[in-house]
Amino acid sequence: MSHGHHHTAAAAHRSRLLAAFAVTAGVMVAEAVGGWLSGSLALLADAGHMLSDTAALGLALAATWLASRPARGRWTFGWQRAEILAALVNGAILLVVGVVVIVEGVGRLGAEREVDPTLMLVIGAVGLVANLLSLWLLSGGREESLNVRGAYLEVFGDLLGSVAVIVSAVVIVLTGWTPIDALASIGIGLFIIPRATLLLRDVARVLLEGAPEDMSLTTVREHMCEVEGVVTVHDLHAWTITSGVPVVSAHVVVEDDVLDPARFCVVLDALQHCLEGHFDVEHSTLQLEPRGHKDTEHRLHD
Repeated sequence: MSHGHHHTAAAAHRSRLLAAFAVTAGVMVAEAVGGWLSGSLALLADAGHMLSDTAALGLALAATWLASRPARGRWTFGWQRAEILAALVNGAILLVVGVVVIVEGVGRLGAEREVDPTLMLVIGAVGLVANLLSLWLLSGGREESLNVRGAYLEVFGDLLGSVAVIVSAVVIVLTGWTPIDALASIGIGLFIIPRATLLLRDVARVLLEGAPEDMSLTTVREHMCEVEGVVTVHDLHAWTITSGVPVVSAHVVVEDDVLDPARFCVVLDALQHCLEGHFDVEHSTLQLEPRGHKDTEHRLHD
């Protein structure tokens, strides 16, 4: 077996998460105060979204710390799955915020309300710059970690929310048509919901121990069968502990002479090097068995 547990993907981007947390928290306070003073629902909706983002980023930071704790006792993989649970919570928060914002926006469509577009414009512009900064900070890790991707999507939603606030303020200044404020908040909600759904789908793949999206089990089996002495591979399973930490287990049927001590380790090492080199799998559990043993098994898995 190969037991190399490498650092989780999100841990490498902890400083980015921390910086994004600080920026998002500051803008959230500014938008909440600005929304209350200006009477803008779009600004308050975006502040509410940023409140969820601040909590989500804090949760993501806590998860990277938990995931870095060493494996011991009952926790044989450590706390690495904490990052996925954080992404699950972030996705759920995003979904709830999206629905609430849409409901509030629809409820305001028929109601006239005084809005201060100048203050909206100023706060929206500040939020836009801050969100661009946070987005840049998180962009480096979004393809490697579901935890960071969840944070990135939160901030990206904030970015579009700031754009919606600015557009609303400009329309009100030019035309005096205040319902655009409610429409902007609905637009923010409609943008949030599908992205939250996609994040939750990816989280479900990990929690249900589905094979990594970029890994074909057919290809894995073909590569393993190319190792000299290997007859076939069955009971092949692949899943992900957390982003960037794939795991593989398999029963490998080999020629009888492979079980000779002089050759056994050579074949086992070749299989592990194959998995690590082609599929970035540093943790694998492989059971080598002779040809005849396969016939005694009552149930085989693809």
